[in-house]
Amino acid sequence: MSDAAGRCAAASFPLLNWYHDHCRTLPWRSDPTPYHVWVSEIMLQQTRVAAVLGYYARFMAALPTVADLAQVDEDTLLKLWQGLGYYNRARNLQKAARQIMEVHGGQFPSAYEDILALPGVGEYTAGAIASIAFGQAVPAVDGNVLRVVARLTGDEGDITRPDTKQRIRRLLLDTMPRNLPGAYNQALMELGALVCLLNGAPDCAHCPVAAWCVACQQERTAELPVKAAKRPRKVESRRVYLLFWENKVALRRRPQRGLLARLWEFPNELSDAPPAYLTGAVSIAPGPTGKHIFTHREWHMDSLLVEMSSPALPDGWVWAGAEDLAAVYAVPSAFDAFRPAVTERLRL
Repeated sequence: MSDAAGRCAAASFPLLNWYHDHCRTLPWRSDPTPYHVWVSEIMLQQTRVAAVLGYYARFMAALPTVADLAQVDEDTLLKLWQGLGYYNRARNLQKAARQIMEVHGGQFPSAYEDILALPGVGEYTAGAIASIAFGQAVPAVDGNVLRVVARLTGDEGDITRPDTKQRIRRLLLDTMPRNLPGAYNQALMELGALVCLLNGAPDCAHCPVAAWCVACQQERTAELPVKAAKRPRKVESRRVYLLFWENKVALRRRPQRGLLARLWEFPNELSDAPPAYLTGAVSIAPGPTGKHIFTHREWHMDSLLVEMSSPALPDGWVWAGAEDLAAVYAVPSAFDAFRPAVTERLRL
């Protein structure tokens, strides 16, 4: 057995004992059906647990089964997802739900390969579902797990590289306890979330596997894991036009593909040259500013508050009242900086 495998094997039972005593109580853990585990894991991608809890509760209240998710209209689905970001996650959830209904007769597939074949499901998510919901000895290797195992074993590979991820996945596959795979995978994730933290600041004094950890023993927690620097984001300056007529604000749907595809937005442009749809404006005043950071892009935004003289709008645009914004139209969080000004104006 290699040194890395020996450390993982030796640390597994102290880790499981720690998890039993310290794991957070979460709704998808309390009732780990395949549907619950799947939806929670998709929501948790790029998103903190605290932010997901409310969304998960609302989602399950509205769409308690795979069949409900498969049948819901897209606008309702996106409204339930509004604010979580990465909206293709929601669309892929629905694509996968429809595949489950059509290919698997409405029953969530139990075979790892069938789970992996669902839209939007990668190796990590498939491993999480297979191990937690079905008790299969399959690793679930996310960022937390990569960090924990790299520090535990002293792995100096770049964790953004596929070969490093596959090496760690094979290591865990060979050493994970066969009788408690779901608890083991969740214990690794939980340790990364609560103790073995990012940016070289783990709480080694309270870590159940510190005695076997290379990074702790060699005081290399600031060096491990190795991770390539991200490319700088592209910065875009945009002007947002908050168009009002009576007690309504104008919305337009974004293009079918690309960033924030098919969501509703306040009209905005890259150029500050007056767009044609300002024709007929009664008054124009400066509005709030905002900034939103996407994975590879930043929007720096200013805005104009525009009172229109008539309800005429370009084709496909809509006028939305306060109730429409609250219940019907999914406007992404990129425009949150402008919501207070819109809300105040719609109350007049």
